Amino acid sequence: MNIWEAAVLLAGLMIIAITTVIITGTALRDTASQDRADILRAIAKLVRELRP
Repeated sequence: MNIWEAAVLLAGLMIIAITTVIITGTALRDTASQDRADILRAIAKLVRELRP
């Protein structure tokens, strides 16, 4: 793997991480505590599907 491939891979992982934080923060804002576990499970499932 050359430096450019590694940089693209790292950039992709950073984009996924930042997007996950934004989605999680938005989804959990003004959410009842009993619904938070279901939301976090759904987000985790989405991230697992997006990982390279």
